Amino acid sequence: MKKVLVLGAGLVSRPLVHYLTDLDDIEVTVATRTVSKAESLVAGRERGKAVALNVKDDEALKSLIADHDIAVSLLPATEHPKVARLCIEAGKHMTTTSYISPQMNDMNDEAAAAGLTFINECGVDPGIDHMSAMRVIDDAQDKGGKVVSFRSYCGGLPAPEANTNPIGYKFSWAPRGVLVAATSPARYMKDGEILDIPGDELFKKPEMVSVKDTGEFEGYPNRDSIPYIDMYGLKDVKNMIRGTLRNLGHCETWYHWVKLGLFAQGPRSDLDGLTYKRFMQGFVDGAANLKAAISAKFGIAPNHPAVEKLEWMGLFNESSISIKEGGNVDILAARMLEKCPFKKNERDMIVLQHEFIIEYADKTEKVYSTLVDFGIPGGDSSMARTVSLPVAIATRMILEGHITERGVIAPVKPGVYNPILNELENLGITCVERVGE
Repeated sequence: MKKVLVLGAGLVSRPLVHYLTDLDDIEVTVATRTVSKAESLVAGRERGKAVALNVKDDEALKSLIADHDIAVSLLPATEHPKVARLCIEAGKHMTTTSYISPQMNDMNDEAAAAGLTFINECGVDPGIDHMSAMRVIDDAQDKGGKVVSFRSYCGGLPAPEANTNPIGYKFSWAPRGVLVAATSPARYMKDGEILDIPGDELFKKPEMVSVKDTGEFEGYPNRDSIPYIDMYGLKDVKNMIRGTLRNLGHCETWYHWVKLGLFAQGPRSDLDGLTYKRFMQGFVDGAANLKAAISAKFGIAPNHPAVEKLEWMGLFNESSISIKEGGNVDILAARMLEKCPFKKNERDMIVLQHEFIIEYADKTEKVYSTLVDFGIPGGDSSMARTVSLPVAIATRMILEGHITERGVIAPVKPGVYNPILNELENLGITCVERVGE
């Protein structure tokens, strides 16, 4: 019987825990600060158990890791390097959905020398996006083609029938994470030129992205796309962008909100008793007429969507804000979570689309790889399934000896991505490839 330690019991954990506890030869321990969350995940699961854990308690964490064969870290990304270090000390494998950080990458040689596999970037974005891209890229290169353009966009959104609020967005994962990611600087290649985009300019010039049989979306660049030129083996590429999808109108609104200062992360000391109206007045020198002052600041009409949506969220009223500590981004995240939740039985959706231009000796093709996946009403969200099932499958594959590559890796080699994509298809998560115009 193999033993898996799952660290964290957040919004995306349940499909992973259920997938692994459905297997006959695996026991799963879910460890989290609020043990009731872990207990709900393993309820009725014969081979699942819950334990309380404060991840700041290094000795307790070390002991748990040592008692298992592999650790799945669904903790905040800042905690992964510590988990990895303890896994090296204990001689245990590790999997996670997060990006490979510099600190994680620095442990590659040690992990490899210890005979350990640390799979990162094995969720949906990053994760399924890597795997579905590499399937097309490897196939093209095997046929003598070269990829000269790669454009990829992915987004977690409300399903069309659930897109019922003025924001055009509902939260299927941590709200603060969504907002902080939306202000990270970006870097990508366009027509052979590398472009650097400051965090406060991300939303200025969105691309229009058309997804067949699904709709039109806005896309903006996501983090640094340039390292993936080497990771994907795209030495001939002239366009390389990995971006985020949102519904129409999103980017113009968020551009103004970022410029206003709503996404600032610095902690505030004045939250006790602060009203939303006074919070907003702080951005416009205490002006009494917030709509007029904000619209004037940006040279837009008072009925501009960026202003109207602030009013809809109740940010102009006299009620007290709902948090006791944090920064502007935390105030906004808490308010948006209150105003933009998924209601019972509403579905979310994941939309992922790659666009490749591939040159062969006798022709040039435009190829699309597309995933459109919906949540299960009353069950798991698409976000939860597409984030946690790939890492659950990778965890199983390591325990079964099917993944033999050692060190800190992403799922970009056929021996890793093909079995995961095949199993995802068995679970109803399918990337469809087509040649287009």
